[in-house]
Amino acid sequence: MCALAGTRIRAASLNPESLVKFVDRLPIPPLARSLGLRTVRGNAAVQAPYYRITLREIHAKLHRDLAPARLWTYDGSMPGPTFQMRRGEGALIEWVNALPTHHFLPIDHRLHGAESDKPEVRTVVHVHGAKAATGDDGYPENWCAPGKSATAYYPNQQDAAMLWYHDHAMGITRLNIYAGLFGLYILRDEVEDTLNLPRGDYEIPLAICDRQVTRDGQLEYPASGKPDAPWVPEVFGEAFLVNGKLFPFVEVEPRKYRFRIFNVCNGRFLNLFLSGQAVMRQIGTDQGLLPAPIEVERLLLAPGERADIVVDFAYFAGHEILLHDSSFDLMQIRVGKQRRSDDSSVAPATLRPFARIPESSAVRTRELSLMEETNMVAEPMKMLLNGAHWDMPVTEKPVLDSVEIWSFINATDDTHPIHLHLVRFQILDRRRFDAFDYQSTGKVRYTGPVEPPSPSEAGWKDTVRADSKMVTRIIVKFEGYLGRYVWHCHVLEHEDNEMMRPYEIVPA
Repeated sequence: MCALAGTRIRAASLNPESLVKFVDRLPIPPLARSLGLRTVRGNAAVQAPYYRITLREIHAKLHRDLAPARLWTYDGSMPGPTFQMRRGEGALIEWVNALPTHHFLPIDHRLHGAESDKPEVRTVVHVHGAKAATGDDGYPENWCAPGKSATAYYPNQQDAAMLWYHDHAMGITRLNIYAGLFGLYILRDEVEDTLNLPRGDYEIPLAICDRQVTRDGQLEYPASGKPDAPWVPEVFGEAFLVNGKLFPFVEVEPRKYRFRIFNVCNGRFLNLFLSGQAVMRQIGTDQGLLPAPIEVERLLLAPGERADIVVDFAYFAGHEILLHDSSFDLMQIRVGKQRRSDDSSVAPATLRPFARIPESSAVRTRELSLMEETNMVAEPMKMLLNGAHWDMPVTEKPVLDSVEIWSFINATDDTHPIHLHLVRFQILDRRRFDAFDYQSTGKVRYTGPVEPPSPSEAGWKDTVRADSKMVTRIIVKFEGYLGRYVWHCHVLEHEDNEMMRPYEIVPA
């Protein structure tokens, strides 16, 4: 289920299997620390904790036996510092661009927003899944160059959830995230507090991404080989990093642990499972807790998707367990023989109440196509949302506080993870259709039954897998703020090449 899996990409110079596995301890990103209170702009009566995060280049080893790699980071860490936020307690974050003025990965100046008259290095931070005003959301054109900074206010007026932050600069998002610009943003609330889930040392973030690495330990972005046209339609790497390390290990006690997992791959869909018949209990998805835990043998995550799981290692004392993606080893889990203290945490039978949005409440249904545009003369190939390019007039203008159904009609051969900024939504269903007939006539002719979302998707989402030759329907309440936001495919090579569109929330 990888995007454009048939396209060949040249192999990485490094064969990861040549490395000794499980010699590096899993890094745990540091916590972001507030520098005190600051006044929220435009509202002298409101103060919020202030954070100053610097984007800068570092050199750090991806594996014990490799030379230090050139990486771009938030505050010198890949992943960046983890933000621990409380519902209702807003935060001011100043994002300071102290990166070099020249990019070390190949820019394609043919892509919209990446033209040669713009600075090579540009950044704008998007907190993926956050409910923030349009000026603070990380609009792709609101970038700043090295030597500049931008301050954003995040109200944190939403349910507890595992969000993440990353670069979103127009035309080079794929390069900046590949270089290391991503981190975790965790929201907590009183409902979650009462559940007595594993916490503290027993809650572990796992940022998983695939990269290509040279034999001397450097990141290698697999460009096309054409100096003036380096864009490729997707990137798959042979080296899997977990929290920035190749084949790390983590030591755990024989008790319950909570893992906050997010897929930071440019284009790869993760298919995760544990060895030794260890059971994963999924308790949450993109936008927070599920109604009840579900047992999953395998965890499928598209780029941008997250999962919140609990694993009880009580029955594995003294043993080793591996976390795999399909046939790849990702991480070793070493279970100790003893606990430091009694384990009072639980994975309760019920988590957070969940009410379905009635389809009858929708004031509009939008049919939105996912299509390819190929021009044998003018490269590169483009993938378009509803047949429109980025700079065409906005066509999706939902009314504030209204409910709409968006139907993604995917006539391509690829699964596209579609992300809507600002809002959360529920998945209604998927249904197979005749894609050839649709491309010929513009009419949807269904060829299969309605398929409900999987149990692991039966909660609040902000990213949905729009499967190939399927119509995927979501229902959304457009609440929070007026203004312009974006929706896009989260395969980053697609996003950077026109598979992103603005939408605008308008007053009634």
